[in-house]
Amino acid sequence: MNWEEYRKAMDALPFSASFQERTEELVRQQAQSEKECMMMKKKGFVRAVSIAAAVALLTVSAYAASRWLSPAQVAELHEDPVLAQAFESEDAIKVNQTAQTGDLAVTLAGLVSGENLSRWTSEADQARTYAVMILESLDGTPLDREDFPLTEYTVTPLVAGFTPWSVNSWTLNAGVSLLERDGVLYYLLDVQSIEMFADHRVYLAFYQGSAPNRDTFTMAEDGTIQFAEDFEGPCALFTLPLNASKADPAAVEQFIAGSGLDREQFTTVGPDDGTTYTTHETEDENGKHIEIVPQEPSASELAR
Repeated sequence: MNWEEYRKAMDALPFSASFQERTEELVRQQAQSEKECMMMKKKGFVRAVSIAAAVALLTVSAYAASRWLSPAQVAELHEDPVLAQAFESEDAIKVNQTAQTGDLAVTLAGLVSGENLSRWTSEADQARTYAVMILESLDGTPLDREDFPLTEYTVTPLVAGFTPWSVNSWTLNAGVSLLERDGVLYYLLDVQSIEMFADHRVYLAFYQGSAPNRDTFTMAEDGTIQFAEDFEGPCALFTLPLNASKADPAAVEQFIAGSGLDREQFTTVGPDDGTTYTTHETEDENGKHIEIVPQEPSASELAR
């Protein structure tokens, strides 16, 4: 069992409220019996130490599982009880997968898709996907959201078989919110539902930079996407465990038709199309909120 499988198994265990206290007492009892253990045979001594190590590991794992806010708690801090309830529903997908990048750990906590899942969206009847991504330092140094502004770091879905510059947070009319609690940063992504692409490999990327381009990502002949070999800066790429039966090819066709981009730009790795983007940013006590959309060409550009 690898680390990710182990942590998922541990996170699924129902720890009681007194678990931490009882575990610490076991460790103390083990320490008190150290002298007796030293008199045991070597094999017995090793076993006793192993038990103590296992108990300590359980303590650390339980602490790690509890020190993060859950996606539902993140939604509650955004004063969105409807979304909080959605993150607790059977339709929500719990991921809890972590990637290390430099001295940072990026964790995709979970996501949920559907209609009418948030009190804040102006398009409540449109299917949306909400995802929570967590950023923390590996050495425990508290992070400040001012050092990771939304204008310099990106959270975006990508879809295998579609160029990164055609299907992303910008073209899917996404919004991202950022808040900090106890030195840990929480990104909440609100994007047009990505379940329509569920019959493809769908990614969620985090990286330092702006809109996806050729300097950031490459797409192989089989349609898979990865970060460019010479890309520098924090980055993480997760594959989402979507249910392929929820794919909606008709919605994908509608998305392509309404994008304003040439169909060839969705599948052909060619030169940049020259599309620029703009952001609309607001801020409240819960963090900054940014909507990222294609920028309308100016009158002079249209006249060219």
